[in-house]
Amino acid sequence: MKPKVGVFFKMKSGPLNELKKHVQVVLIPYPNEEELKEVIRDLDGIIIAPVTRITREVLEEARRLKVISCQSAGYDHVDVEEATRRGVYVTKVSGLLSEAVAEFALGLLINLMRKIHYADRFIREGKWESHTQVWKSFKSVETLYGKKVGIVGMGAIGKAIARRLPVFGAKVYYWSRTRKKDIEREVGATYLDLDELLESVDIVVLALPLTKETYHIIDEERIRKLKGKYLVNIGRGALIDEKALVKAIKEGILKGFATDVFENEPVKEHELFRFEWETVLTPHYAGLANEVLEDMGFRAVENLLKVLRGEIPEDLVNKEVLKVRPITSVKML
Repeated sequence: MKPKVGVFFKMKSGPLNELKKHVQVVLIPYPNEEELKEVIRDLDGIIIAPVTRITREVLEEARRLKVISCQSAGYDHVDVEEATRRGVYVTKVSGLLSEAVAEFALGLLINLMRKIHYADRFIREGKWESHTQVWKSFKSVETLYGKKVGIVGMGAIGKAIARRLPVFGAKVYYWSRTRKKDIEREVGATYLDLDELLESVDIVVLALPLTKETYHIIDEERIRKLKGKYLVNIGRGALIDEKALVKAIKEGILKGFATDVFENEPVKEHELFRFEWETVLTPHYAGLANEVLEDMGFRAVENLLKVLRGEIPEDLVNKEVLKVRPITSVKML
């Protein structure tokens, strides 16, 4: 009998049809937690988007589950520790999002510095009464040209951002857990200690995954090192202490903040909404591009099928699971 696999979002037809060739598919777009608990009992594998949280409580019901394939680069929506304890393989999609997210990050940054979003509202609301008024209202905008940009996290997305910056005449600095000599050679990037980087650059771009080590990596003390600087978050919302962030904007410490991610999502109300001039806010969609979603779907399917074939995918998140449940023991295809 074919393995039974749940798909919990609206997957592109190409990868979905490929999946159906090999397994029995249960398609339930965006289930709530109670629905998840009910359906996951009979599944051998699942493919999920970041909007679906796989908690400890959900995993307690997953008696047959062998693999969780995330159609995303991030995996903080999965309790990986609990999955590992239960011998469930967790995979992610690496690399494919990088170009789209890097492009979006630069869009956020340019928008923030040049106030394009604010200018759009300005003209739509009928406030453009004279050119003099525009000069008075927008005289503090800045260019990216000539700025020092510090990238925090030099993985695939960080590198894709770094490669774009020299085109704009910006100088690249970075911090990562390990030095990346390839990007230093390629774009002349300079490695700095994290705190030194925060103090030395004009702009900070966060491109880190969320882990126990990176949770609130930008805390109140580090936000104060960003006086007069711009901050962009393209990683995860909880990289920043949002209470400290709001306080820093209120006090005029931060010059501007742009983000595609929040500590608690979705967001309907937030203190950041008050700061139209100083912020650009988007609803966690940097990777939503048609060209990317299909490729990600095929990779997520490939990762899941590899596990069910008794193969170790390159995108395996929890390598410790191999000691708990050998890959040969989950082979079904």
